[in-house]
Amino acid sequence: MEKVIVKFQKLDENVKLPCYQTEGAAGMDLCAFLKEPVTLQPLERQLIPTGLKMELPAGYEAQIRPRSGMAIKHGITLVNCVGTIDEDYRGELCIPVINLSNEEFTILDGDRIAQMIISPVTKANIETAVELSNTQRGEGGFGSTGISNEQTCCF
Repeated sequence: MEKVIVKFQKLDENVKLPCYQTEGAAGMDLCAFLKEPVTLQPLERQLIPTGLKMELPAGYEAQIRPRSGMAIKHGITLVNCVGTIDEDYRGELCIPVINLSNEEFTILDGDRIAQMIISPVTKANIETAVELSNTQRGEGGFGSTGISNEQTCCF
């Protein structure tokens, strides 16, 4: 497994660095850095600081994703579902959370609020085309492939 160096700057000595919770974890947990607890009402959203700045290596991004436990147990997820941090961003990492439950939820200092995946970036060469190739699906959009499939293999 390839490992890359990601540099973090702590904005306070008490800030927790991101860390992998298990050997096989794909994402590092990010923790809230709060002077006082933040209580989110149902459907309320707020930007939660981490107290961290980061330097990614060239050709990499950081993907910020919800923590599945917080989502299923408490309805806490990210406003933008998956956020991207570009390699040239040097500001504080802040997490846009939303409470999708019917109950208020309080985030405390040090709570694990999101996870971060470091991923290589592939850039596209853009070409203008007069025509695109045909496919079985064609222009079929949302729901065009149905709900269930009677076959055991899709293709």
